[in-house]
Amino acid sequence: MPLLDHFHPPLHGPRRWEGFHHSWATFIAQQLNLETLPPDYFAESEISLGPELEIDVATMEAPGAGGQGKGNATTVWSPGKPKITVKADFAHLDSYEIRVYQNLGGAELRGALELVSPGNKDRAGSRRTFAAKCAGYLQHGIGLVIVDVVTLRSAKLHEELFEVLEIKDRRRPWESATGLYAVAYRAVTVRKSPRIEVWPQPLALGKVLPAMPLWLTLDLCVPVRLEDSYVATCESLRISA
Repeated sequence: MPLLDHFHPPLHGPRRWEGFHHSWATFIAQQLNLETLPPDYFAESEISLGPELEIDVATMEAPGAGGQGKGNATTVWSPGKPKITVKADFAHLDSYEIRVYQNLGGAELRGALELVSPGNKDRAGSRRTFAAKCAGYLQHGIGLVIVDVVTLRSAKLHEELFEVLEIKDRRRPWESATGLYAVAYRAVTVRKSPRIEVWPQPLALGKVLPAMPLWLTLDLCVPVRLEDSYVATCESLRISA
């Protein structure tokens, strides 16, 4: 199934992004639970943690889990070396999200996947809020994947995130030539060498979606197979290419 434009005719109008967004997040969580995550972990879609934080797909570790996982995800799938590695100073960041992570009912948040919506890109304040939320994940060592297929508005949310993190990198920030992308982040918060490792993938209309790495711990990574969940979502909503 090629990536479709959900924000312009002929698909936009009779079909609304909000419905697709909800269904896609649900199928991603279902795929992670049925096919990918170790037994000690579970994923849920569109989790609201207080009035200020909503996660499209949250991956959590169950209470009492050992933290290493009992599955074989790390032995069967590896994303390869990151394309971008930058030094990061996590100590200077405000603990914007810290009170939220204490309200997970005993489960600990390990990974977050954000499906970008038009509202995340429409104003400077919205873009900054989105970037601050994502910075909060990384500050706490939580694996992050951002997926942006919004063709209605243009915004460099990856660059905005690096600005919030105050990344001092002389290289030009990565950006997708199409304005559409998926980016995975692993935060290495060790004191001696704190850094962020990045796996960026440009997306394009008419092309298939990639598998993205979701880091649950420093040595445990699972694939988020975006194409499989996207196809399942389109089929369930009777959307054809």
